[in-house]
Amino acid sequence: MPLPVLDAPAPGQPAPPSFEPYRRLSDDELTARCWAAKKQLGDRLLILGHHYQQDEVIAFADLRGDSYRLASLAAESKACRYIVFCGVHFMAETADILTGPEVQVVLPDLAAGCSMADMADIDQVEACWEDLGEVLDTMDIMPVTYINSAANLKAFCGARGGIVCTSSNARAVLDWSFAQRSKVLFFPDQHLGRNTAKKMGIPLDEMVLWDPLQPQGGTTPEQLRQARVLLWKGHCSVHQMFKVQHVEFFRQHHPAAQILVHPECAMEVVDLADLVGSTEYILRTVREAPAGSEWAIGTELHLVNRLKAEHPDKTVHFLSTMVCMCATMYRIDLPHLCWVLENLVQGVVVNRIVVPPDVAINARLALERMLTVR
Repeated sequence: MPLPVLDAPAPGQPAPPSFEPYRRLSDDELTARCWAAKKQLGDRLLILGHHYQQDEVIAFADLRGDSYRLASLAAESKACRYIVFCGVHFMAETADILTGPEVQVVLPDLAAGCSMADMADIDQVEACWEDLGEVLDTMDIMPVTYINSAANLKAFCGARGGIVCTSSNARAVLDWSFAQRSKVLFFPDQHLGRNTAKKMGIPLDEMVLWDPLQPQGGTTPEQLRQARVLLWKGHCSVHQMFKVQHVEFFRQHHPAAQILVHPECAMEVVDLADLVGSTEYILRTVREAPAGSEWAIGTELHLVNRLKAEHPDKTVHFLSTMVCMCATMYRIDLPHLCWVLENLVQGVVVNRIVVPPDVAINARLALERMLTVR
């Protein structure tokens, strides 16, 4: 069930100006008006920007990072009263869960979702849990949801002693999970789960793929009993675009290039890469690399292009021959950012993200566990 959002003013507030006129403004005018609104709002406003954002949007971010870093920053926020989250829906939900009631979280475009997050919904996960209970003792299964998931899935985990993970701390979260229970249900991204478990030394025959569209997930009771890791059939639409042939191309034509990929890529690509890590790991690796080094990077296009521009002393390639950008992140643009900021100047909050209190309580438990695991 979609979580409610507040996109209308409270009683007594003026109606917000229509968004449509902002589409007709030039980038220069939009930029100038965004800076002016930001200045007027001062320390009441905190703009968080995910690394996959367009350059003209992330320029306004007070703080930028990947999902883990932005969740941490939201939790630490004290002074601001408005968080404008330049990211996607699940990130804004996480910020609302981790901040106090005095902080209002705004997503500039409510259409900025996540295709991976949409691959697991609460009804499917609850049905999966019930099916598993017919074969296994669910008290011995640790539910782990990737941060790229809806708040009600985080609440599902929180209520059952489970946890949230990110690509930065997935290994630590699985270590934490196996210290308490013998099996893990990992959703919604199969690739992060498989790649992390494999790196831990868990063999592939102790992993099973659960397809929510198939009866009993397309598994057998024997497979479920043998498996230590139950992987949800989900993926990132960006990272699945990287293929073995892309790696082979760079090995042949750019033999000096190191292959650096995100763990949401398929196992076959990860196995061939020189280095694998989260968005923050990718940024840090290129930043700290020696001048003259060469890199072929398998992650979102805007991030790779930004690395190329920020490190002209290094050669940075995009690993795929195809355009692989996060189309939903791309929905956050200057017109939407300017619209929400100018409304905030007028005291009108549009596109506010609100997680219901009963969901937020258990989701917060799972997120707080995540923030304590290193």
